[in-house]
Amino acid sequence: MIELTNLNGVSFVLNSNLIEDIVNIPETKVTLTTGKYYLVSEDKNEIIKKVIAYNREIFKNVIRLKD
Repeated sequence: MIELTNLNGVSFVLNSNLIEDIVNIPETKVTLTTGKYYLVSEDKNEIIKKVIAYNREIFKNVIRLKD
């Protein structure tokens, strides 16, 4: 789950596993696999960083990299 902000300034939490597409148009449109979409104030790169950080946190004890 990642926290995003609607264009009206209200924060909400989104299941990042449902993200299908992210487009800057100039606001950012996040489309889900369900067809629903959200217009948010974060840009595409910011959302990608949030998804990566979330996945790292979730899988930090599952994946061990070899030295």
